[in-house]
Amino acid sequence: MMPADNHTFFAPVTYILTGIPGTEESQVWISIPFLLMYVVTLFGNSLLLFIILTEQSLHEPMYLFVSMLAAADLLLSTTTVPKMLAVFWFRAGEISFAACLTQMFFIHVSFIAESAILLAMAFDRYVAICDPLRYTIILTKPVIGKMGLAVVTRSFCFIFPLIFLVKQLKFCRTNLLPNTYCDYMAIARLACDDITVNVWYGVAMAILVIGLDAVLIALSYGLILRAVFLLPSKDARLKALRTCGSHLCVILMFYIPSFFSYFAYRFGHIIPGYILNLLANLYVLIPPMLNPIVYGVTTKEILKWVINVFHQWCRRSSLVS
Repeated sequence: MMPADNHTFFAPVTYILTGIPGTEESQVWISIPFLLMYVVTLFGNSLLLFIILTEQSLHEPMYLFVSMLAAADLLLSTTTVPKMLAVFWFRAGEISFAACLTQMFFIHVSFIAESAILLAMAFDRYVAICDPLRYTIILTKPVIGKMGLAVVTRSFCFIFPLIFLVKQLKFCRTNLLPNTYCDYMAIARLACDDITVNVWYGVAMAILVIGLDAVLIALSYGLILRAVFLLPSKDARLKALRTCGSHLCVILMFYIPSFFSYFAYRFGHIIPGYILNLLANLYVLIPPMLNPIVYGVTTKEILKWVINVFHQWCRRSSLVS
């Protein structure tokens, strides 16, 4: 801890990530499921990217958006989990101010990028079901490339101001961060300045980015459901709903924890701090781990590729033995 009185300010050189307060004795045990989830995340998303990039038949809009989501998941988990495990295993919580800001930047960039990718995927499903004859005309590869560029640009534009807002703050209390990774509001709360601007920028970003994306996704799925239930054939309705099922699962896994986490922090005096921290850690682990599993199990083409490769591997193993 850096001792300071109310009139002494310091420029933080390093922060100390303390892990999950209240769980110090069990952090090694907590790290085991975290490590397993991280391994599954790395393997699942890397495999998903490899399948989509190498299989020519999967170079379609929906799968290209899935590959973008996998890349964002890899960025989010790789930015947070290695340091998280270092804190749990070796008490290696020290992180430089520059590294802390960099981690914060990429965490929030990947989060906003995922929200935008889910919106793009909702638009893809809307066009595929509500205007199928123009699907290949509207969602061409150049258009998808521009959408991907827009996702990255929007994420960077919204998150860059956070860096400047944090760097303008004056610190005089402590350099202990009660978390396993550098979060924007966790850093801002250590400042002795008035952080009203920081808080309202966070609220505005939540409403204009995450909130607006969620509303547009809900609107697109409302139109999709209306179109589906107007289809004359029951088989056609079931097929259309099946194509949206995996995407709806991923949307729910992303938005429900994010809204819960947002409101939990706003009413943090009701929920114990260690539970909030644990939820914040699980939030950067569970969706990136489950997304490739959901798409792998529910997408026929991806599942078929995995089964074929597994059969070939088993055949080679039997021949060798």
